[in-house]
Formats: sequence, C-alpha cells, structure tokens
Amino acid sequence: MDDKLSRRDLLQNAAALGGLAVFGAAACSKAPAALNCTDTTGLAAGDISVRTSLAYSDVSTEAGKSCSNCQQFVAASPTACGTCKVIKGPINPKGYCKSFVLKPS
Repeated sequence: MDDKLSRRDLLQNAAALGGLAVFGAAACSKAPAALNCTDTTGLAAGDISVRTSLAYSDVSTEAGKSCSNCQQFVAASPTACGTCKVIKGPINPKGYCKSFVLKPS
C-alpha cells in the first residue's frame, strides 16, 4: 500500500479546505438582518395616530435615547420587536419617540 500523497492530491485537498474556510468565514461574519418594526396593518386608526403624534421612529436619531433604554419599553427578545406601554404595535429596541423616559439606574 502506497501512503504517499501525490502533488495533485495535495493541491486538491488544499483547494477544498480553502473553499470550506472561505464559505465558513462568510457564513459566520454575516450580519443579522436589521429589525423592522414598522408593520401597523393590525392597528386601529387611532393607534396609528398616536404613533404618528409621538413621532415614533424605527431608528433613534437622539443620542443616548432608544426604546431599549426607555421605561415604557417591554422587550420580547434581542432579535424581535418589543412593545410599549404608551404606543401600540411593534416597537424596535433601537427606535425612539417623544414619550421617551430613561429607565432608572
């Protein structure tokens, strides 16, 4: 039985391992999809009006103020929309509205 690897076998194995490494790295480094919590199709017109009047935004534009730091926010999980005690409908943890109240330390 010949235990020697030919140059062709060595190059094929190296190419296969390199390909697996590239695909593995790409799969691991893929950023999670941005959370979208703007679907208000199940809300009544009054509830949508409250969201609008409080200027709810899916992404905060105020430094240090996001729904995840708000006393009114009720988290579901890190990868899901939460809810709010003031505004009806899905709420993004990175969102913001005028009813922001900083959680106590």
